[in-house]
Amino acid sequence: MCGIVGAVAGRNIVPVLIEGLRRLEYRGYDSAGVAVVDANQKLGLARTVGKVAKLEEKLEQQPLDGQIGVAHTRWATHGGVTESNAHPHLSGGRIAVIHNGIIENFQPIKDEMLQKGYAFDSETDTEVAAHLIYDYVQQGMDLVAAVGEAVKRFEGAYALLVIDADDPHRIVVSRVASPLVIGLGDDENFVASGIPALLPVTQRFIYLEQGDLAEIRRDGVRIVDTEGNDVTREVHETEWDSASAEKAPYDHFMLKEIFEQPSALADTLYGRVSNQRVLPESLGPKAEQLLDKVENIHIVACGTSYHAGCVGKYWIESLTGVPCQVEIASEYRYRHVVVPPNTLFVTLSQSGETADTLEALRMATELGYLGTLTICNSAHSSMVRESDLVMMTQAGPEIGVASTKAFTTQLLSILLVTLMMAKHRGLSVAREKEFVANLTHAAAASDLALKMNDQLKELAKDFADKNHTLFLGRGPMWPIAMEGALKLKEISYIHAEAYAAGELKHGPLALIDNEMPVVVVAPNNELLDKLKSNMQVVRARGGQLYVFADDATGIESEEGMKVISMPHADRLIAPIVYTVPLQLLAYHVAVLKGTDVDQPRNLAKSVTVE
Repeated sequence: MCGIVGAVAGRNIVPVLIEGLRRLEYRGYDSAGVAVVDANQKLGLARTVGKVAKLEEKLEQQPLDGQIGVAHTRWATHGGVTESNAHPHLSGGRIAVIHNGIIENFQPIKDEMLQKGYAFDSETDTEVAAHLIYDYVQQGMDLVAAVGEAVKRFEGAYALLVIDADDPHRIVVSRVASPLVIGLGDDENFVASGIPALLPVTQRFIYLEQGDLAEIRRDGVRIVDTEGNDVTREVHETEWDSASAEKAPYDHFMLKEIFEQPSALADTLYGRVSNQRVLPESLGPKAEQLLDKVENIHIVACGTSYHAGCVGKYWIESLTGVPCQVEIASEYRYRHVVVPPNTLFVTLSQSGETADTLEALRMATELGYLGTLTICNSAHSSMVRESDLVMMTQAGPEIGVASTKAFTTQLLSILLVTLMMAKHRGLSVAREKEFVANLTHAAAASDLALKMNDQLKELAKDFADKNHTLFLGRGPMWPIAMEGALKLKEISYIHAEAYAAGELKHGPLALIDNEMPVVVVAPNNELLDKLKSNMQVVRARGGQLYVFADDATGIESEEGMKVISMPHADRLIAPIVYTVPLQLLAYHVAVLKGTDVDQPRNLAKSVTVE
């Protein structure tokens, strides 16, 4: 969940490192630091609590200059948010280490280092890596061998970058679970935890595999696999550019990404439909064979992606008749899982590196599933590489911590997969064309929802001074209510929760008063009359209703109830369209409250630790 960047070049790489950190700040922003080796082979170090801007200020006062270095933005795990806990961590005045992830067995290694006389300046698990590697170097090991020997002892998920001031021509890196990508330049090379960090300097990347150890020099890259063999990894060219990771002209990345949803939805359909028919082969060469055999589906995900999976359950079971189970990845991993025959295992993840979901996928490969499918936004991520079938969401870079376009493109992707399965179960051509027509309308309908922005900006004033909000929905709109509540709590810090509207009488009614706004998502579907009854129960107890409704529902504003008119959308795509105004509402409430919209406190974008 931290941002890590390294560079080795024939120029001062401090500006490259700082720009990389700035572009990765969504991954961790409690503190930041940089270490470089100068022309005299001395380590220069700068660390600060707070965001990258604080580090930049410090470097203006105390400049560093070097042609090799590493930099880090931290999301605290072991130890509080202090300068001494910020990375990089040093040992012996020559070894500098930065680290993403957790070294679970750090304590016994720390005890060993203490017995050898090493002093620890931090509370982190990372500092043990610096001292252990330095200890191996002192025993006469080459830096690559020292890092290789150290990582053999580590348990957990991590990515390490190591430099040695006495050997100032290479960065040695190790990747176990936490992502690392090498960027290839012209007589200079780079490494980072994510592509956006390196877009200003390269579009050519090598994705390290699980367990890889790499040596990065100006003139080349050497990669060693878990068996100690030199290996060649494929070089990929990304279509993302530097501008795609910039927010201008929007005030925040989140707002930019909300407004990018129509184009992202259209891009996600591209190559998956033709002549109003879905193309199952777009999932991969094994798709036709696997889809024919599917009798059950298990969807596993975390956070926003879990909500997408919950919507998917309604679609899958209603359109294909295939039983579908949806689970939170962190729970799935730690229970006894019964796998019914011919079950397809599906993971959802924006990054493809979400720790619990990735480990659930690896666990699933040992449990006898029919096959695995990943729906993901990162083309070369671990989940994509390790799954049998893949559906890319084509959302493009998403920088804001609160996921927006990744969520709606996940929903559209699940719908595509659902129709592909339905096609293998006798869906008529006429019905398939009808469904595809609705899918292709999702982008236009979402664009209409964006035109509600000014109205929602005004509506946000009703929420900004409140402490609690309740969201209600029924059927596939219940997970959309859950997502709406999550967005509000993530970025505005207002306590918000969601319930299936029919559950009001089983507890939430006790909370209703005129100080708790109640948000209702009310498309014109078969559950509308039931939902209207639930709304009356709220009104009878003095609750203040805010109803997002299709005009065809006949629901009108009156005392105690504001109706926000929604563009018409077929019930199939309603979950996608109704998501957009809930995102905008959360955004404008957060702006009014003055919170950090793109980097909300205590959260990070890519959750690569358990």
